[in-house]
Amino acid sequence: MEAAFRRPAVLEGLVKRPLVLGTILAVAALSYAVSAQAPQGPSPASIAATKIEKVKDGLYVITGSGAGDMASFSGGNTAVFVTDAGVTLVDTKLPGFGPTLLERIKTVTDKPVIRIINTHAHGDHTGGNAFFNPPVEIVVHEGARANMDKARQTRTYKDRLTVGSGRDRIDLYHFGRGHTNGDTFVVFPALRTMHTGDMFAWKGLPYIDPAVGGSVVEQRQSLANAVATVKDVDTIINGHIPTSTWADFVQYAEFVRDFVNYAEASRKAGKSVDQAAAEYRVPERFKGYSTSIMAAVTPAANLKIAYDELSRR
Repeated sequence: MEAAFRRPAVLEGLVKRPLVLGTILAVAALSYAVSAQAPQGPSPASIAATKIEKVKDGLYVITGSGAGDMASFSGGNTAVFVTDAGVTLVDTKLPGFGPTLLERIKTVTDKPVIRIINTHAHGDHTGGNAFFNPPVEIVVHEGARANMDKARQTRTYKDRLTVGSGRDRIDLYHFGRGHTNGDTFVVFPALRTMHTGDMFAWKGLPYIDPAVGGSVVEQRQSLANAVATVKDVDTIINGHIPTSTWADFVQYAEFVRDFVNYAEASRKAGKSVDQAAAEYRVPERFKGYSTSIMAAVTPAANLKIAYDELSRR
């Protein structure tokens, strides 16, 4: 079972050296069905699936196929925030998608890109950074910075950082480990909107990457911290699904809490990972949530990580 959680060597290159294009994987940081023979650069299907959609005045999202269609996969959702000074991007998809992002941006504004905020270090969220040369600023949590290319000067923060002011203000929060050890929640206060990155990637079991400090168990508290701290948000830009609501985010935090509680109770009862996974059912109040997003996102996969964490406590 360990093989299901092992990061392929070529994926390491996307996480730790996102400025090196190399082989473009169909799944990038979503580490399954990795193929060293994948075609170079974005495919026509993945470019065609990349649309820019208005979220609110001055705020857009550049979408893609989502994790359900790997043939057209381009990476995580990219937020485009148009301010008086220029454009701030949140996440830049897979390597090679920089030109596509710029083309989409130009359909809504002629202002230059001045800043990139990465929600975490995975290559399907940072791959396009290389296209945007200095003086474009890159801002990440210090935990994410440790897993990114060291050649590019990058601004980091520890717990909270505010950039801009007034309507152009952006608040960055790190609430603890979860998807990785360097996840950032990006809040646009004037627009009551938050980009969660892969801390809320989809409505289903979370994708946890222990190789870069991710934690099943600690994500429960990290999400609870976000719910308790962030105020006056009604719209969520997720990691890999269409825009959702604050109520969806609160429900997702409850779903993760419920799953971690299940993991703790199963281990305490002496159940094996396989037994606990076979018995797990999504509670009725979370109807529509998935337990099989991909090979690395299953009850067994998440329970294995949780059991390993709990055994070290």
